[in-house]
Amino acid sequence: MSLRENPQLAQRLADLHARRDAGIHSLGEIWRRHRLTCPTREQLGSHLLGTLDPDLSDYVTFHLQQVQCRHCLANVTDLENRQRESAGQVASRRRKFFQSSAGLLDRD
Repeated sequence: MSLRENPQLAQRLADLHARRDAGIHSLGEIWRRHRLTCPTREQLGSHLLGTLDPDLSDYVTFHLQQVQCRHCLANVTDLENRQRESAGQVASRRRKFFQSSAGLLDRD
């Protein structure tokens, strides 16, 4: 049954959103919202390069494989894609960034 077809479910969702917006949070919700257990993007990159401290690397592996955090898995996929880019692709992207911001930077 669709949420739109069930006024009780719609009201329940509205109540949950109101509680969230009013600052009434569960510890789990706060933990997930602020990604307190997620490694940083820098740590994920170091993990991919094999340069991360072994204990932290074990945690990152656990976080990705057991927890299967969608946010971190998306970051890892992006980092892996960037590792596969050629030097020409990287140079082209940097050139586009600089060209798009050339008039926005102060010379001082």
